[in-house]
Amino acid sequence: MRIWDIPPDKLCRNHLLGEHRELHALWSIIINNKKAYSNHPETLRWKDKLRALYLRHEKLVEEMDKRGYNHQSPLDTRFATGSNTQDEFIDSYEKQVNILKEKNCGCSV
Repeated sequence: MRIWDIPPDKLCRNHLLGEHRELHALWSIIINNKKAYSNHPETLRWKDKLRALYLRHEKLVEEMDKRGYNHQSPLDTRFATGSNTQDEFIDSYEKQVNILKEKNCGCSV
């Protein structure tokens, strides 16, 4: 599970759509207090930052729209609480860029 800190317009198709799918899973885990993945580092870094996670989702959706995808899975804004900024990182921005570069996947990092 990973929510990138890379601007969505830099992500290849697979990483853009994959992050969107995982963001929805993470959102569900947090708002429904699900046990599965509740102690995963990615879950823990977003736990009190659902507003920031919501804003990340909106950036992903904006990029998906630009690429012609038909987004139909909005998040419920009633749960978008907490900090609107994510300042905790599992991997530094630079390391995330290097991870994507090593994949040779089409991300423009």
